[in-house]
Amino acid sequence: MKHKIVFLLLLSGLFCHVPARGQTFGTYAYTFLEEPVSARLSALGSNMAAIDDNDINVAFVNPSFISPAINNDLSLAYVNYFAGFNYGAVQYSRTFNKAGSFLLGIRYLNYGKFDYANDAGNRGGTFGAADYAVSIGWGRKLSSRFSIGATGKLIYSHYETYHSVGIAVDVAGTYKNNANWIFSLVGSNIGRQLKSFVPGNTAPLPFDLQLAVSKKLEHVPFRFSFVYDHIERWNISYYNTANPPGGVDPLTGEPLALTGFSKFSDRLMRHIIIGGEMLLGKHLSLRGSYNYRRRKELSINQRIGMVGFSWGFGLRISHFSINYSRSTYHRAGSPNYFTISTSLDDFKR
Repeated sequence: MKHKIVFLLLLSGLFCHVPARGQTFGTYAYTFLEEPVSARLSALGSNMAAIDDNDINVAFVNPSFISPAINNDLSLAYVNYFAGFNYGAVQYSRTFNKAGSFLLGIRYLNYGKFDYANDAGNRGGTFGAADYAVSIGWGRKLSSRFSIGATGKLIYSHYETYHSVGIAVDVAGTYKNNANWIFSLVGSNIGRQLKSFVPGNTAPLPFDLQLAVSKKLEHVPFRFSFVYDHIERWNISYYNTANPPGGVDPLTGEPLALTGFSKFSDRLMRHIIIGGEMLLGKHLSLRGSYNYRRRKELSINQRIGMVGFSWGFGLRISHFSINYSRSTYHRAGSPNYFTISTSLDDFKR
């Protein structure tokens, strides 16, 4: 009973940190924290998962899975992002007998070099831009069913001569039952800017309260994954004049408005990400997902293609777990995600 009380207090604390004022998407600082860096999570269509199979990459975003089972694990991630951007992370986990289990992570987004130019188009010199976040997470199992965790982050961004510093924390709680159901509630990026790019112009962080669920089927080698993001805000629609939610009238060319059940279902589905993994033995996994919100916001009516879909696979070769995925954000291109993980203890045997 004690463990249940601690777990409920943790989850209630998440709601206490939800910002009270309304916020508009696209006005946040450090939005790179919302992007999935793990190839596995990218293939599942989200930046979150409730999967407890001792994967350090899942524990990086869901600290309730930080445990002795990933002690001395190391992971490297790289994303071949858009327009020559480089995105990646390094993660390492260590368990100490008295202090508990910890996970150190470093992630970055390097925007590359840009040319200085004046109004006439004359160029001279270059400048850089990048985002960084250093994090340390802690996790603990309260019982065989409940676990909790938290991750603190120090964030730094520099764009040309502009600099910003921020702090944030992720808080997570997970419940597992005997039927292979796993439920995680995670509050991400609870924090603030300590130093804004422009004095007096402080921006909020991209807070997200997410419910992640997974279920491994009993007699089929398949695990499905479900994420409901932004619990704290119902309407997360983005109105794109070039691609209105209700489409365009073929005769008048005027945008059509969604009403009634169509409007409700559209807003509901923008929160939901559905994915799955086919577990083909111990050495191969195939993954795929569908992100409705991404499809609605980034697709073009004339050429929708596979926007919103992601796929990938995982291989276990010797001491290494290698994961690859490809997410279709837009017809203009799709990022490639690469992740390699290992347990350093395997090399001592």
